Amino acid sequence: MDIIVTIATTIFEQLQKPTLSFLIGGMLLAALGSKFEVPEPVYKFIVILLLLKVGLGAGISVREADLISLLVPAIGAAIVGIAIVVLGSYTLARRKGVSQVDGLATVGLFGAVSASTLAASMAMLDDSGIAYEGFIGALYPFMDIAALVTAIVMAKVAAARKTATSVSAQGGTMTMGGGAGGIGSNTGQDPVVEEGLIKGILVDTFRSPAISALLIGLAIGIFAQPDSVYKSFYEPLFRGLLSILMLIMGMEAYSRFAELRKVAHAYILYGITAPIIHGLMGFGVGLIAHHLTGFSAGGIVLLSVMAASSSDISGPPTMRGALPEANPSAYVGTSTGLGTPIAILSIPLFIALAEAFVGW
Repeated sequence: MDIIVTIATTIFEQLQKPTLSFLIGGMLLAALGSKFEVPEPVYKFIVILLLLKVGLGAGISVREADLISLLVPAIGAAIVGIAIVVLGSYTLARRKGVSQVDGLATVGLFGAVSASTLAASMAMLDDSGIAYEGFIGALYPFMDIAALVTAIVMAKVAAARKTATSVSAQGGTMTMGGGAGGIGSNTGQDPVVEEGLIKGILVDTFRSPAISALLIGLAIGIFAQPDSVYKSFYEPLFRGLLSILMLIMGMEAYSRFAELRKVAHAYILYGITAPIIHGLMGFGVGLIAHHLTGFSAGGIVLLSVMAASSSDISGPPTMRGALPEANPSAYVGTSTGLGTPIAILSIPLFIALAEAFVGW
């Protein structure tokens, strides 16, 4: 009973924090039909600044971080990203009325990370005076890239298998990669993924604006001395820019609800439940890292939020380029319309769980 009271109290307190207040405010503006908007170039500028700030902060902290302390949660983050996609391939992607490619594109976004949600959770912990490892931002690419690559490769393999089955049913023969090693008329064989596929996916992912900004910030933080510009420019601007981003995300989340009418109801169920389930997976991995390396309670919260979040910046363009046949209304609508707001609203839950199981 004490845990339930603690969780409820914490959630109520966190709903009054600026981050969630601006998100809810944006949803209210959209619901009331407000004409308020932020120009797209300004939005992109805000996102890039936030990601550079997160990357720089992580890089500065990595310089002094213990390698083992960083390595364990980094491996755990990658495992969680892959596990989310694999779990989704057996649930959402196999639901009646759900295209396998659409389903895998959606679970790929849910396995990847929302940089803005991560930034929001950091701000909430800072407001509450909860400490966490400075290298947390460096965990972002491990989970993000692992999930996106896994989902895209699985979707490509599924599409190749479907094509092979269709050709076989028509009495034809198809090979990929040549000879007996390719896809033949025997549909029991797995398709051979072209050698350059994974390399191309990795290149596209690393070149995306979000990952690029985060990684260059990380690299500068590690190998240069950006402490002065970080403290004088990025830190003072962070909270104000984040509040504007939350307004934008709130309005966009509300507007995306309508898109879900075009897709199966399975997406709605997945979008509502997946962030909590994924967050608990991240929480479990965080607890393991806590017992192995002393990973902080604040770090456990942030790893949980990373797992609960769904990519709203790097994921959609990556999926659009790698899986053009997938329906954006399915994966973007589910991710942005349901996944993102629920992930942000679940942050107080993970804060309360960390307090109950680990303490500050």
